[in-house]
Amino acid sequence: MGESRTMDAHSWQDPEIAPGLATIFRPKLIPLERLTEILVALANAKGGTLVIGVDPRDHTPVGLDEPEEALDRALQAALAIDPPLIIPLPQIQEMDGRPILVMTIPPGLSHVYSYKGRYLIYEGDQVQALSSAQLRRLMMERGAVSFETQAPGNARLHDLDWGKVERYLASLRGLPSAPPEEALLGRGCVVQTDDGQLRPTYAGLLLFGREPQRWVHSARILVARYTGTSPSDHFVKEEIQGTLPEQIRRAEAFVMAHMRRGVQLLGLERVEETEYPVEVVREAIVNAVAHRDYQIRGDEIRILMFANRIEFYSPGRLPGPMTLKNLIEERFSRNEVIVQVLSDMGFIERLGYGIDRMIRTMNEAGLPAPRFEETAAGFQVTLVRPSASLAGEEIDSRRWQGMGLNERQERALAYLAEKGRITNSEYQELCPDVSPETIRRDLADLVRRNLLLKIGDKRATYYIFK
Repeated sequence: MGESRTMDAHSWQDPEIAPGLATIFRPKLIPLERLTEILVALANAKGGTLVIGVDPRDHTPVGLDEPEEALDRALQAALAIDPPLIIPLPQIQEMDGRPILVMTIPPGLSHVYSYKGRYLIYEGDQVQALSSAQLRRLMMERGAVSFETQAPGNARLHDLDWGKVERYLASLRGLPSAPPEEALLGRGCVVQTDDGQLRPTYAGLLLFGREPQRWVHSARILVARYTGTSPSDHFVKEEIQGTLPEQIRRAEAFVMAHMRRGVQLLGLERVEETEYPVEVVREAIVNAVAHRDYQIRGDEIRILMFANRIEFYSPGRLPGPMTLKNLIEERFSRNEVIVQVLSDMGFIERLGYGIDRMIRTMNEAGLPAPRFEETAAGFQVTLVRPSASLAGEEIDSRRWQGMGLNERQERALAYLAEKGRITNSEYQELCPDVSPETIRRDLADLVRRNLLLKIGDKRATYYIFK
């Protein structure tokens, strides 16, 4: 059974239900064919919510006699659609103590859906057949073929890491027990070919593959930090590969490790402030990974950190009906399967991709709203900090107390706190009685302890606080 939640008859501002979208109430379980038609119609429209077990006249709960059967029928309906409908798992909830079923069909789905050859849409509180003109327009808007749902011809099930698959499936609530292959088939990570074989899709390989870059070579993230406000020869970088969830975690760790921090006093409490709000950074990384065009070759996601901004670039311009003008209001998934699985894993709130939240959080931090731009072949989000200094920024010597540093290293860190950088020769001048090899070992030890960051190489090398 899905996760049980308790609500009353007036709680339909529930976060599970998309605001402003259609909500359909049915008092009791409806036949499988009719249920499938309703789901198709909502998916071809702007999404919505189907609530079964509630009287449509006054929204009072009637309850379901067999909630498990209702949940199973809902899953059957989603899989009976062509292509299978990839949506958040249906939930059995409680309303005034009675079990009801809630199914959410997100806005912005990328396919055109049908059932038994019929294309339906939900308009004017009715399920209607799409006219030829409507069908042509919908196909143009959404695209006929999704790259992520195609299967490479030579990919096989053993190319998936089944340990990762098992951990993912174990985290899902409300999913009936079934072989992992069938569960991935329902999620769009596996498809059945004409010869009856199950094959992993590009989405499945990117999410759970043993070697994701074997199948999509450019599915990687380049992260770099520059010391100034423009690209230069002085930088640190990392090229991140692996599955998409692994890439997200490693990219976030890199950015967090290289963001400057300040300390503010709030009453008697010292509160650390990051250069940019953590939530906004995380949202920008996840969106870049979830919504990039993986069909584009020879290009990668790039996250470039400068003294006054961070740029998040993702290959692929805005998809479907999305434009810079309707970016906040509209929803459209280029990678429906990837978005849903990342949502299952907790990376994304499926009903909204967080653009409005990013803007609000930056404003609350006293920073300009993110800058959204389309380039010739991609999409870029830029976070800007007009002042190079961070409010309340300080180098706190207590940071390295108790770490067992020698007197020379503490002297070097004090110099760095005053000057902002230190070179080997400057360290040598501070400690003229020690050998160059000792100086080198001291600095290497400070880098290993994550106190310093080495910039450049050979004679151009210098060190800054990490």
